[in-house]
Amino acid sequence: MSATVNEAAPQRGFFGQPRGLSSLFFTEMWERFSYYGMKALLVIYLYKAVSEGGLGIPKETAIAVGSVYAAAVYMGSLPGGWIADRLLGAQKALLYGGILIMFGHISMAIPAGASTTYLGLVLIVLGTSLLKPNISSIVGRLYAEDDPRRDAGFTIFYMSINIGGGIAPLLCGFLAAQWGYHVGFGAAAVGMFFGLLQYVLTRKNLGEAGLRPTNPLPEDHRAKIVGRLVGIVIAVVLVIVAAISLGWLAVGGVVDLISLLSILLPAGYFVFMLRSGKTTDVERDRVKAYIPLFIGATLFWMIFEQAGTVLNIYAEERVDRNIFGWEFPAPWFQSVNPAFIVLLAPLVAALWLRMGTRQPTTPRKFAVALVLVGASFGILAVAGLSGEKVGALWLLLVFAVQTVGELCLSPVGLSATTKLAPAAFASQMMGLWFLATAAGNGIAGQIAPLSTTMSELAYFGLLGGAAILLAVCLWIGANRVKRLMHGVN
Repeated sequence: MSATVNEAAPQRGFFGQPRGLSSLFFTEMWERFSYYGMKALLVIYLYKAVSEGGLGIPKETAIAVGSVYAAAVYMGSLPGGWIADRLLGAQKALLYGGILIMFGHISMAIPAGASTTYLGLVLIVLGTSLLKPNISSIVGRLYAEDDPRRDAGFTIFYMSINIGGGIAPLLCGFLAAQWGYHVGFGAAAVGMFFGLLQYVLTRKNLGEAGLRPTNPLPEDHRAKIVGRLVGIVIAVVLVIVAAISLGWLAVGGVVDLISLLSILLPAGYFVFMLRSGKTTDVERDRVKAYIPLFIGATLFWMIFEQAGTVLNIYAEERVDRNIFGWEFPAPWFQSVNPAFIVLLAPLVAALWLRMGTRQPTTPRKFAVALVLVGASFGILAVAGLSGEKVGALWLLLVFAVQTVGELCLSPVGLSATTKLAPAAFASQMMGLWFLATAAGNGIAGQIAPLSTTMSELAYFGLLGGAAILLAVCLWIGANRVKRLMHGVN
């Protein structure tokens, strides 16, 4: 596959990277614009009173819904990878996913209460399930396995996420503050439209990368399965939305179910890959090496992803946001992390290239990331000791520390996933990487609501300490993990 892709796709033309990377860069940028623009508003919209333009649900429920929504988005990456590997190919899966995402944001832009909100969330979950794992998988297929540009390419790609994610909360947050939440959600829909348009116009630069399924089902079975899947998905979406909107299905029950699935699904899939006859002995060792990385990533994202829930509400209620008598919107803080990523990602990519074989191993990069994300919650524990509103600089410092940790884990994890994946499970392994974020958010769906009842010192201190403890364990076991990776760094 790598040789075919490298011959078919132009290999120069985007900062020394394959030209197809530019197509994926801008598609991802606009998709992340839509995702983070909506996410910056979601939790605040859910718990704000109806008189203030929100849905008026309890704060702890809003936090839980925001967490498990993100869990469902990333949990869908595994079936999305399977659909690409066996039915559509990654390129088509990406296109259809983007269309579903756009219609999801359009639904949320309609001011019709809970029904259109829940319908929009479900459509975005389904669309992101198809788009998110497969766009990253295509990035990996643009490179030969031993191409030294690979890690730098993933870091450049990662910048697209943060350019889109940085602009979106500023624009959507401003629109929501001026004209209401649904106008902000509408801006997210426009962003996804631009992403789709750009992808269609530049898709030819991808060559054969992700064009066909890597492990296709027999041709005569594929059409039947696609038809059945579409019918089942439509029926399930309508039933879930109707049941929640009419009060037949409790929101708390949905939260608990998604949290449970976010843990059981990756555990089951690890067992499946380890026992599969399509996994070679070397690939099996690499999957075993991936397990502690996955656990570390899960805890990292469990803390980091609270930026859109707990820290979003923290910014709304606990941070002094006045500048010369004007109070800026709380969602604007959601742009801080992406802005730091844009500034620092090129420096980190250059650092890895300069260090070459002297750079830390992947497990130890993960350990550093865990220490940093743990320290960020330690900062919050200290900041709130006075009980008064805190200055904006405290939250800026938290995001700065988390950003450095993210750069040590996320692009490195994406790259490691493509290199450690068994050949028969290429897109599905990328889906498994995103299940770490799903599991982290699923666990947060149970833990994060405690932030409304526990003291800030206890809540932030306990979670930060847990991350640092796991970092120490991962650092100590790094050499053993490295041996199981069979030469992959």
